[in-house]
Amino acid sequence: MKKLFPLLFLLAVCSQAFSQVTSTLSGTIINSQSNPVNSSTVSLLNTNYSTVTGTDGRFHFNNIPTGNYILHVSNVGYASVNQRLTISGEDINISIKLNDANNQLDEVVVTAQKTEEDVQKVPFSISTLSAKQVQAYNLRNLKDITAIVPNLYSAGPGDNRNVTGIRGVATTSYDPAVATYVDGVNQFSLDTYIPQLFDVERIEVLRGPQGTLYGRNAMGGVINVITKQPSNITSGFAEVSTGNYSQQRYSFGISTPLIKDKLFLGVAGIYSGFDGFYHNDFNNTNFDKQHYFLGNYYLKYLASQKFSLTLNVKNYANRNNGPFALSPSPDDAISSPFVVNQNATTKMVDNILNTSLSANYTGQGFNFTSSSSYQDNYRYYTTPIDGDFSPIDAVSLVNNYGNQYNKVQVGTQEFRFSSPASTSSSIKWTTGLYGFYRYSPSKVGTYFGDDAAAVGSPLTDFTSINTNIERNYGVAAFGQLTYSINPQWDITAGLRYDHEHKKEQIKGEFQPNGQDAITTQPDTSSTANFNALSPKFSVAYHASSANNLYATYSRGFRAGGISQLSSDPSQPPLFSYKPEYSNNYELGSKNTLFNNKLRINLALFYVAINNAQVPTLILPDAITVTRNAGKLKSKGAEFELAATVLKGLDVAYNLGYTHARYTDLQVASNGAVLNLKGNHQVYTPDVTSLLALQYNYAIANSENTKLIARGEWKYLGDQYFDLANQIKQNAYSIFNAKLGVSTSRYEAYIWASNLTNKHYIDYAYDFGAAHLGNPKTYGVTLRTNF
Repeated sequence: MKKLFPLLFLLAVCSQAFSQVTSTLSGTIINSQSNPVNSSTVSLLNTNYSTVTGTDGRFHFNNIPTGNYILHVSNVGYASVNQRLTISGEDINISIKLNDANNQLDEVVVTAQKTEEDVQKVPFSISTLSAKQVQAYNLRNLKDITAIVPNLYSAGPGDNRNVTGIRGVATTSYDPAVATYVDGVNQFSLDTYIPQLFDVERIEVLRGPQGTLYGRNAMGGVINVITKQPSNITSGFAEVSTGNYSQQRYSFGISTPLIKDKLFLGVAGIYSGFDGFYHNDFNNTNFDKQHYFLGNYYLKYLASQKFSLTLNVKNYANRNNGPFALSPSPDDAISSPFVVNQNATTKMVDNILNTSLSANYTGQGFNFTSSSSYQDNYRYYTTPIDGDFSPIDAVSLVNNYGNQYNKVQVGTQEFRFSSPASTSSSIKWTTGLYGFYRYSPSKVGTYFGDDAAAVGSPLTDFTSINTNIERNYGVAAFGQLTYSINPQWDITAGLRYDHEHKKEQIKGEFQPNGQDAITTQPDTSSTANFNALSPKFSVAYHASSANNLYATYSRGFRAGGISQLSSDPSQPPLFSYKPEYSNNYELGSKNTLFNNKLRINLALFYVAINNAQVPTLILPDAITVTRNAGKLKSKGAEFELAATVLKGLDVAYNLGYTHARYTDLQVASNGAVLNLKGNHQVYTPDVTSLLALQYNYAIANSENTKLIARGEWKYLGDQYFDLANQIKQNAYSIFNAKLGVSTSRYEAYIWASNLTNKHYIDYAYDFGAAHLGNPKTYGVTLRTNF
């Protein structure tokens, strides 16, 4: 970090040497009645020029270099607007009209390609959710975006971590198939992952491989979560929500300038808890009772219009009394919903710290961004947790061996250069370097009790201890260039090279009750190196400003790793498995019609995966062996519609179809090899569908006070949870509703999810243990914005 600041200072000094012509940009933001609109956020995309209008609706920027820009204007209750501007050396004064959000759709800006741009111009599939859509859908957790995004399925295995797949590219190994970024920081693995949502500015979901700009584990796509950052005005919110199952949710946020135009502070926090959906028959208690606190803190320093620093800290403390609320089988889960019978109960302690420092420089010749992050996760069970999910004393897991184990630490650094916003060149480019380091020491004991014979163990009353220490690092170089042949045609080409080194050290021990541990697998280690090239190529045709066609090829990869070969000490202890690669082809059309009242996007895709990483759980040893054992082909289509049908009536419909089959799959089972060619991919519904209707009715001719009625129908098709396709969830529907009142400062509404109380398998392990989706929940939410 000490070397970073001299570099940034040098860049800032050198920029002054450029001779440049500048202009002043002023303007007024008005509504449809030509009245000034205060508190509007006005910004020039891909620059540090940003401000908020006062009561007169005015904004003002000084010293803007000549060039072509996009001015973005947004305000709560109004549809966001993008306006193209040319700064040619003369001062400019403009007027921009904002239309009521009930009359037209937002013009959405995304950072999918690590620069700010209009989502409809990006040459691949992206779904976006704005802050008001996150509130409208009542999203609490990232897995709630299932089916809202076509062909996306996300579920929780029972420990508040999400497993997400897109287009049949699902998480079958421990490394994610879909990368998640929160405020520009990669949530590196399932350990350091924060799934909770609050104070969100927008969510972007990039479908298809994003290896060129994002690298490892973005083979299925990328989820970008952007929270609200502080600005030049003091604003905030407070929200209280309560519901059945003793649900409680309290959140608060405030942002304010500490020094106007220079130093800004943002603080937000949320506490949430409930009594759990499950009941444990073994001791007649509530099960899965949990609560968490999540804090999000910003400090932003704007040294000049060219250079800014942003420090962000997030802390997540989660406590769960009854994690892994699993039934022994899917049949048990459905026949006795939300009832478990487990003799070993515990509390899960899960603490995550995410910190990042970003530096942003915008100059005449280039833009520069540095992003540094550190992530830390300490996760353990205070007492042994049930491993057989039954009342017998057969198997339980122990991982409370002190904080020197089961504590994951990750550091990342990215340096990125890109063409400046002011460029008038037909070429736009992005290039950079990326590096990471991960240290993951885990120690897990599998305890076999008095009833261990019931799970096939010849011995009882002992613990099999597996210590696994993983160290890995990686470096990457990437670049992407877009060439505009003319106003209608764009060509984009990109390439990324990744090198990753892994070292794994394992030790096996046998510890009878009351005795010292005996080494069964001597302390041994193995290393492996992996390299990957991720190219991308796309062609885009802009038939008009509102109609865009594209064709894209991209390659993604999931990092390789090191795995135990088996539980047999006579076998070689470790072996490496290769990265998993995918080739993705996509055709799409993005269309905005009827003066931005209707948006229709269509996409066709084909994905071919080689070296598919297939995990196999070995029982009763409770270890997972991973191998490259298959090939998969996935193809399908996606349809997204958003419309303002009448004033106040909004319709959204998203549909996805995926046909994902293994063309080659051979897995080990009880000493034999099973040929599973032709089987369905796991965690991949063949259909995802979401229809949402919302009507806003103005009360007493007041545009600021509205009655809101909303209904949602979510449909998920057939899906499987194991590679043998023995565990299946048939198609089902979920219905949600909300009714309330909203003013410019206050909101109050009642809501209900899963109105019909549908019982369905949300997640199941390949050995049969199953977790249900949430039952019917309902409650009341009160919110104030200030």
